[in-house]
Amino acid sequence: MLLCEETAQMAKDLGKTDDYNRFMERSKRYTNYYDKETGFMRGKNQDGKWREPFDPRHSQHRKDDYTEGNAFQWSWFVPQDVNGLVALVGGKEKFIEKLDTLFSTSSELTGEEVSGDISGMIGQYAHGNEPSHHITHLYNFVGQAWKTQKLTNQIMSTLYFNDPNGLAGNEDCGQMSAWYVLNAMGFYSFCPGEPVYSIGRPIFDKVEINLSNGKKFTIIARNNSPENLYVQSLKLNGISLGKPFFTHRDILNGGELEFEMGATENRELFN
Repeated sequence: MLLCEETAQMAKDLGKTDDYNRFMERSKRYTNYYDKETGFMRGKNQDGKWREPFDPRHSQHRKDDYTEGNAFQWSWFVPQDVNGLVALVGGKEKFIEKLDTLFSTSSELTGEEVSGDISGMIGQYAHGNEPSHHITHLYNFVGQAWKTQKLTNQIMSTLYFNDPNGLAGNEDCGQMSAWYVLNAMGFYSFCPGEPVYSIGRPIFDKVEINLSNGKKFTIIARNNSPENLYVQSLKLNGISLGKPFFTHRDILNGGELEFEMGATENRELFN
């Protein structure tokens, strides 16, 4: 469904309206698999009825409705339409409540053949497998950016180690490391194919990116320390950002992204 969204946008740019409409419709089909009664994405039988029995903690590796995961993890995989997902689950407050539960509930898994890819657990969030990697940044879309900062800090400081066994899961073409590198700089490429970065918590005081066009993009984190993990203010080229996002074009244009860090949650920032 994510690929359908990307294909639709390409068709639109090519002036192929029928293809655009067709693939946009496909990109919304995730709504067919959301069960409002249980609050999870679920598998269906050919007759359209929900597959039973259902346990959101259950996993049977490659023999169930969820590839290398369970309903807790896969119910959030709609990076192409976060606003649509928020509306689907019942609005902003309900969305936040469900997201909080994901990170705070028991990490218990059920099933005799639980997928080994479900690892690096915080609640039912599984950092060891790539389909979960965008979830911490969902808080940026619903006005609680400080939770994204706290969780990304927790993941970087507890699930990555300078050790032969230093990753929480399968590297899979470098994605586990790519998540760390981007988040360590203070942002993340939230949705594949969309040139927008979501703000997190930088751990480096200064990073310089030398671009192929000869320009330079610099990220500076002032008053930065392990304790000062919350963003107090954020400026792009001296101008305050009113939202926790910036674009790839901003990087290519060169310039400076400046964080001011502190030890307390700034709940007014980006609101």
